[in-house]
Amino acid sequence: MTHEMIRDILDRTDRVRFSGSAEEKDAAAYLESLCRELGAKAFQESFEVDTAEMHTAVLTADGREIPCRGYRLCGSGSVEAPLCYLPNTDAASLTLAKGKIVLLDTGIPYWVYHDLLDAGAVGFITYDGDVLYADRDIDQRTLRPYVSRGRKVPCVNINAKDAFELVKSAPECVSVRVEQTESVTTSQNVVAEIPGRTDEWIVLSAHYDSTPLSHGAYDNMSGCIGLLGILEALRGKTPLRYGLRFVFCGSEEVGLLGSKAYTEAHEKELEKIALNINLDMIGTYMGRFIACVSAEEKLLHYLEYRCAQRGWGLNARQDVYSSDSTPFADKGVPALSFARIAPKSQATIHTRYDTKGLLSEEQLRADIGFLTEFTLEMADAVKCPVSREIPENVKTKLDEYLLRKRKKD
Repeated sequence: MTHEMIRDILDRTDRVRFSGSAEEKDAAAYLESLCRELGAKAFQESFEVDTAEMHTAVLTADGREIPCRGYRLCGSGSVEAPLCYLPNTDAASLTLAKGKIVLLDTGIPYWVYHDLLDAGAVGFITYDGDVLYADRDIDQRTLRPYVSRGRKVPCVNINAKDAFELVKSAPECVSVRVEQTESVTTSQNVVAEIPGRTDEWIVLSAHYDSTPLSHGAYDNMSGCIGLLGILEALRGKTPLRYGLRFVFCGSEEVGLLGSKAYTEAHEKELEKIALNINLDMIGTYMGRFIACVSAEEKLLHYLEYRCAQRGWGLNARQDVYSSDSTPFADKGVPALSFARIAPKSQATIHTRYDTKGLLSEEQLRADIGFLTEFTLEMADAVKCPVSREIPENVKTKLDEYLLRKRKKD
């Protein structure tokens, strides 16, 4: 992967690529063309995603309007009620929410949302940004269908500065009005293949969509460049024992929808996948290299030993990662995610500040080199040594992450 190619990819994709948008589709077509130029068979697989066109989002506090953006898919309607700032969501705090519009320090996680609705909350306000940032950006958030489960109330998002002033001013009454048209559109995965000597596969994945505020260079065009770099490096090798399948996932940022769609559509074929290697954010100037293993503990130790031999810094753990490795692990495919996690003061995601300037071409090339070596070891093994048994502790974490089981406090 040359410096010039890295720059061209970052320049060509330097835009918001939100789930289901024309820009996401354009990026998919571009990635498909790059895979073909590198000599791989490539194609797209579409899947449905819920979306909405926002018409109106209004928040007022004692008659004063506060800039806001309505949550996609929270339904349409209006509500007027007292404000309840709720920094905690323990049982005692929940009793304060009845008949109130609740301001949360977090987003709207599944269990908190339903606990608050059960407690009588009638609307929600969240916020993002930073009181120290110069901008007044407001992210366009989504009340994901698997979170709402059909229970919808008006929800808006505001800037952190306005959240601070809202709590400080202690208004007697706030009102929220949201009007939108909800619909279904399509997103797509891009799949590229390099056949092996057998009918078994190593699947590599990375998502290419972004959040509504971000151009997503770090999160996660960097991971897509990683896949392309591995494809380029291994394409000319003698056919490896395992085929390599590269899945560029759409709509990861709205709930891992691309990887969920892929594993559901190909469920009968998953027994032929020996391992999933997922890349989500690499190549920053600063940051530690991590591996999150959703597989047997032996793979964790193998990575630690391997990196120690090479003098390659690694922070590794056995866990479930909030990325496209998770749906594979949930379907019984051993999976792991690699990332280079920068300090928040040096590189941030899901904001306007996630740009190509965060990425080091040299570090991207170094990360790709490490990942290519690891992929080659697994793909040309006489037998991929990773057990296909997902450990019970990982299964429990999968149940919690995918909202099938509530995590114990």
